[in-house]
Amino acid sequence: MPAGRLPIVAVVGRPNVGKSTLVNRVVGKRLAVVEEEPGVTRDRRQFEADWVGRSFILVDTGGWELNPKDTIEDAIRQQVEAALASADVVILVVDATTPVVDEDREVVEMLRRSGLPVVLAANKVDSPAQEPDVAELWSLGLGEPMPISAFHGRGVGELLDRVVAHFPEGTEEPERSDIPRLAIVGRPNVGKSTLLNRLVGEERVIVSDIPGTTRDPVDVEVEIDGRTYVLVDTAGIRRKPQITEDADFYAVLRARQALAEADVALVMVDAADGVTRQDQRIADEVIEAGTAVIVLVNKWDAVDPDDRRLLERDIAQRLGFLDWAPMLRISALTGARLGRLGEAIEAVLESRYRRISTGVLNRLVRNWVAAHPPPVRKGRRPKVHYAVQAAVAPPTVVLFVSGGELGDDYLRFIENRLREVEDFTGTPIRVVPRLRSRRDS
Repeated sequence: MPAGRLPIVAVVGRPNVGKSTLVNRVVGKRLAVVEEEPGVTRDRRQFEADWVGRSFILVDTGGWELNPKDTIEDAIRQQVEAALASADVVILVVDATTPVVDEDREVVEMLRRSGLPVVLAANKVDSPAQEPDVAELWSLGLGEPMPISAFHGRGVGELLDRVVAHFPEGTEEPERSDIPRLAIVGRPNVGKSTLLNRLVGEERVIVSDIPGTTRDPVDVEVEIDGRTYVLVDTAGIRRKPQITEDADFYAVLRARQALAEADVALVMVDAADGVTRQDQRIADEVIEAGTAVIVLVNKWDAVDPDDRRLLERDIAQRLGFLDWAPMLRISALTGARLGRLGEAIEAVLESRYRRISTGVLNRLVRNWVAAHPPPVRKGRRPKVHYAVQAAVAPPTVVLFVSGGELGDDYLRFIENRLREVEDFTGTPIRVVPRLRSRRDS
């Protein structure tokens, strides 16, 4: 594997065994199309994923057919072979509820010829009672089958442990860039290009009252308080029903890609409109991307002074899930109140790369768990054994748990406690539970 390249994990198997469902589970969002009809996935699709601080590229492939019936199925087969040519590790997904068939053995032979490490995922094992069904899969000669339920998430953590064990030694933790990237994001026509031009000091991008003027991300170096940044102006992120042209679709796609590559997102809100549902969705996307956040309420000077207190309450209510992010009330047009932007950027960058030592973290988590134990779920109380900060950018804490799953509410409880004891201003925090298997206990 070339130095600096993320490992590539190819997900292969027959049609309708659950490959795309597994991809969506690992990535953490519904990106790959999932349908009951076999053969929905035709092309290779790549997604960046992360497991316990190890980043990698996950490749979803079409279903492998032993005897392609048409040119489409033959093309799918060629795409699978191309995915293997660039892969470092393979996840072979099989349906544990059906007998092994010739197509499975054909795929195995192809994988053996590739010389790649293969992890066998026995999918659709939704309960322990079904685990004996995977015994037949030992006959494929790929070692221990990993029983999973891609749909429910059961066993996926153990599967990923097996996958990342094949990655080269060394950390994938990102280093802080000498020139951080700032992405300006928001609805169309909230003032993103106006802000960029104000910061650059020239008409670098077109500013128009017509929504959708900016379609491609624009990169430009800018100096703020003596520090150089790469500033990216992006197309306004629209709701899907508002995307009517292919150009609009790809513009939004590129905007989201720019967001994923950025260190800090400047989320712009139009004070004249208040916080809309689309503003909330964009903020959610920023959090999902793991990007640090600064909220800029633009056109503040246009708000009647008598109405500002009411607007403040509305913003606090609608963006309450971003109460950990700095918020500046600005005018991109005049530059009013932009003097604090540089300070805010540096603060959130520091938070994005902040690390808590394992000893301190475990002491804190033990105290929190002792004072507020996880709630009983399905008659059992989960036990938190220990914690480790597995990554930065964003800070990621892994909780090793047995006795059941921690609910989302408890994970938020841990996140909130972390924010109380450490300065994580402006950065998302990921708290990831990992169920310990009997082998780990």
